[in-house]
Amino acid sequence: MYLFRTALAVVTLSAGAPLALAANQHEAEARAFFLEARDEATAVALPAARARWIFNTYITHDTQQMVIETGKQRELTRVAQARQAHALLGKPGLSDSTRRDLNKVRQTANLPSPADPAATARLLEIGAELKNLYATGSYCDNNGECLSLREMERILRSSRDPAEQLALWQGWREVSPPMRQLYREQVELANAGASDLGFDDLGDYWRSRYDMSGDDFAAAIERYWQQAKPLYEALQCHVQARLTEYYGAENTPGDGTIPAHLTGNMWAQNWSGIEDIVMGSQTAAPFDLTAILAEREMDAIDIVKMAEGFFVSLGLEPLPDTFWERSMFTRPADREVVCHASAWNVDMQDDLRIKMCIQLTEDEVKVVHHELGHNYYQRAYKDLNYFHRGAANPGFHEALGDAIALSINGTYLHQIGLLDSAPKADKQTQIAALMKMALDKVAFLPFALVVDKWRWQVFSGEVGGEEYNSAWWQLRRQYQGVSAPVARSEANFDPGAKYHIPGNTSYSRYFLAHLLQFQFHERLCELAGFAGPLHQCSIYGSQAAGDTLNKMLAAGTSRPWQDTLEAFTGERDVDPRAMLNYFAPLKTWLDEQNKGRQCGWQQAATARPSPGP
Repeated sequence: MYLFRTALAVVTLSAGAPLALAANQHEAEARAFFLEARDEATAVALPAARARWIFNTYITHDTQQMVIETGKQRELTRVAQARQAHALLGKPGLSDSTRRDLNKVRQTANLPSPADPAATARLLEIGAELKNLYATGSYCDNNGECLSLREMERILRSSRDPAEQLALWQGWREVSPPMRQLYREQVELANAGASDLGFDDLGDYWRSRYDMSGDDFAAAIERYWQQAKPLYEALQCHVQARLTEYYGAENTPGDGTIPAHLTGNMWAQNWSGIEDIVMGSQTAAPFDLTAILAEREMDAIDIVKMAEGFFVSLGLEPLPDTFWERSMFTRPADREVVCHASAWNVDMQDDLRIKMCIQLTEDEVKVVHHELGHNYYQRAYKDLNYFHRGAANPGFHEALGDAIALSINGTYLHQIGLLDSAPKADKQTQIAALMKMALDKVAFLPFALVVDKWRWQVFSGEVGGEEYNSAWWQLRRQYQGVSAPVARSEANFDPGAKYHIPGNTSYSRYFLAHLLQFQFHERLCELAGFAGPLHQCSIYGSQAAGDTLNKMLAAGTSRPWQDTLEAFTGERDVDPRAMLNYFAPLKTWLDEQNKGRQCGWQQAATARPSPGP
C-alpha cells in the first residue's frame, strides 16, 4: 500500500510538473515586473511632484501646463504598468503577496485613464482646470468687496447674522457651476479607464484599494456608521434645538434639519464654530487656544514648531532643515495659490514639506498636527518599495495626525507652558470639553460618508449628470439631517464647492480616520501608562508610545492593513467603540438634554421660510 501511494505521488508530480513549472515562471515573471515597475515609477514621479508643488504654490497658465505635461508622462507610465499588472493577474499560480503587489501597481493612478494618450491628456487638463477654478474662486458682494474662501470661512465662524451667513454660503457656491460639465466628462473618462482594468467603475476601483472587494468595503463603511449613528443623532438633535432657540423658528426649516449656513462652517462638516450657541450659558470649554495664541503673540512658524515638538517628544527625529526652507506656511500676497492644507514628500525621501495658509486659530493648530502626521508617516516608510510607500490604508494616513491632536488638551498645554495650570476636571468642564470635540469629530462623520456615497452613485450611473445637485442634497438630508438654506436646482453644482470633489480625493479615508484615530489614541494612551478617562489622556513625552507607533508607520502598505492594525492595537477591524467610549459621558448628558424634544428629521424636503433679516 505504501509503495502504491509513493508511485501515485510520483505519477501525479510528473503529470503536474509542467503546470508547476508554468506557475513558477508566472510568479518569477510577476516579481521581475514588480521590481521594474518600481524603478520606472520612481523615475517619473519626481518631476511630476515638483511640477505639482510649483503649480499649487504659484498658479499661472504656465505652471498649469507644467503639471499637465509632467503629469501626462507619469499617467502614461501608470496606465501602461496598470495594464501589464492586470494581464499578469490573469495568470495562474501567483502567490497571495504577488497578487497584492500587482494590485498595488494596477491601482496607482487616482483617476485611471483609457489606453489612449489623447484621453490621458484630456483627463489631466480637466483635473488641472477643476483645481484652478476652485483655487482662484472668490465672492464679491454688492459693494464690490471680494473675499477669498479663507476670509469667508473666518467670517462664517464668528458671524451670528443669518443674512450675512446666507450671502457668504451662496456666494461661495457660485464658484462651482462652471465645473459641472467638466466633472461629467471626467467621470466618463475615468470610468472607462477603471473598466479597462477590470473594475465596474471608478467607485469600485477606489473601494477595492482596501484589501477587500469594493462591495465588501461599502458594506463595512455602512456597518461602522450604524454603530456610531446613535451618538451623532443625539448631537444633531441638541444642536438643532439650540440653533432654533438662538435664531428663532423663522430662520430654521422646522422639519428637524439643521440649515447648512448656520453651522459656522462653509460645508456644515463640523460645527465647532457655534460652540457658544450649542452650550449657551452653560460652562464653556476649559481653555480657548485661539485666545492663547493671540495672547502669546504666536505666529504660523510657532504653531508648526509646537507640532514638531510633539512628535519629537515621542522619540521621533526633528524635521529636516529643508522642511523649513521649502514649505509654504502662509498665503503669499503676490500670487494665487492652493491654500487647502496638504503634506508633501517631494522626492519620496527627505524633501518633506507642508502647504498651508495658516491662520492663528485652535482649529489650525490641529490641522498643522494632522499635516505633520502625514510627514512623519512619509518619512517612516520612505525606504520601502515605491508601491509600498503609503499608509496601511488611506484612513491610517489621515488618522495619525488626528490621533496626535487628541492629545492637545489642557494637560498638554500646561506641560508646554501655554497654560499656567491644568484645567479642573469637574463634570461641567468635562462635558464642555467633550462637546467642543464632538462638534468637530462626531459632526463630521455623516458628511464624510455622504461625499463618497454621492460619488459612488455618480460613478455607477445611479445618479446621472442631470440630477447631481438633487442627489447631493438628498444624501445630506438623509445622513446628516442638514438642509440647504434656500432652494437649489440643477443650475447649481454644490458638491463642487467642496475641494475634494474637483480635487478628486476619495473621502472614505476621512470617515475611517475619524474612527481609527480613537483606536490609535486608546492604544497609545495604554502604552503611555495612562489609566484615566480617555479624553483626559495626552501621550506627549511618551517614548514607549512613540516606538510602537513608529513601527506601525514603517510598515507602510507592505502588508494588508488588517495585519498592521492587529500588530498595533490587537484588533483586525475598525471599531467605533473607541470613539463611543471617548464620548460616553457626553452621550449620557445629551440624552438628558434631549428629553421631551422631538428628535429626528423629515427625509423629504419641505417648503423653506424666507431667510430672516
